[in-house]
Amino acid sequence: MTNEELHQLVVSISENVFHKPFKHEAYFNSRLKTTGGRYMLQSHHIQINPKSFELYGLEELEGIIRHELCHYHLHIEGKGYKHRDKDFKDLLKVTKSPRFCANLVSVKRKKRVAQHVYGCISCGLLYRRKIRLNTNKYRCGKCSGRLLKVE
Repeated sequence: MTNEELHQLVVSISENVFHKPFKHEAYFNSRLKTTGGRYMLQSHHIQINPKSFELYGLEELEGIIRHELCHYHLHIEGKGYKHRDKDFKDLLKVTKSPRFCANLVSVKRKKRVAQHVYGCISCGLLYRRKIRLNTNKYRCGKCSGRLLKVE
């Protein structure tokens, strides 16, 4: 699905479900990681996570769009648009919009491994560091021996 097709879907859902026009932009934002969509307060644009569409399909996408349109229309009208507001909760029920999107399975990031390993000449204690260390400036914390780069 392209950004143009997404925009047309948002416009049609706004007209059919809310009976109000959607006059701003809707587009995919692949930088969203933990949420299905986002309504921007300043620009009134709606951003959708493409991963939610890829993983769960059109039905989940339409639910996310309805949820974000609840934020949009309430904010435009000057009513309570936040998740905790009564106006927002009531509009979710009327439009049968989901309160939360399906869980996005996130890929765990690899833990950064120490790139620099230093060893004490005297006691042999190893120091693993992400950042390079000046061996002339630092000594072993255990025996105050000199350090040498091992790896």
